[in-house]
Amino acid sequence: MPNLLIKNMVCHRCVLAVETILNDLKIAYSEVSIGEVELNKPLSKQLTDSLNNKLRSIGFELIDNHQTALIERIKQLIILKARNEIDEKEKKWKLSKYLTHHVPNEYTYLSGLFSEIEGRTIENYFIEQRIEKVKELLVYDQLNLSEIAFQMDYSSVAHLSAQFKKTIGLTPTFFKSIGDKKRKSIDKI
Repeated sequence: MPNLLIKNMVCHRCVLAVETILNDLKIAYSEVSIGEVELNKPLSKQLTDSLNNKLRSIGFELIDNHQTALIERIKQLIILKARNEIDEKEKKWKLSKYLTHHVPNEYTYLSGLFSEIEGRTIENYFIEQRIEKVKELLVYDQLNLSEIAFQMDYSSVAHLSAQFKKTIGLTPTFFKSIGDKKRKSIDKI
């Protein structure tokens, strides 16, 4: 079955939004997952254009080339790893091993391509995603900083605090006191 790749899909609500568009356009599909739609049959040029226009109206777009698809796949994998939404075995892997396990390319190629297209390194993107998850946990106010550091696999609270302050310019404690005014949606990172 043909697959469509969609840029900027980063959460379950994104999947629901894309499903709504597909249903509105009466496009038959078997599955929608983050960044991908498995179609039941190929789309006409006219239907593809209509779909892309509707997707763009809500911040998504169809991916039509290999490099863009590869960058989007890397971003999806990084988001999952940064948020610890992967299996226990993979949590212990270095980021480079994790990515090359899921994307069959040399890490130096992936890293260079990502930096060239995104204007930042894979590692910086990963740190930004981790910090965004930490911000989320701080705003929810259900865990203390030690528990967050443990849950997010930081070596210590000091390491988490230093990376947090370097990334957003505030301490985790001060950030917690001002709430979610400084949070960004994942697709804006």
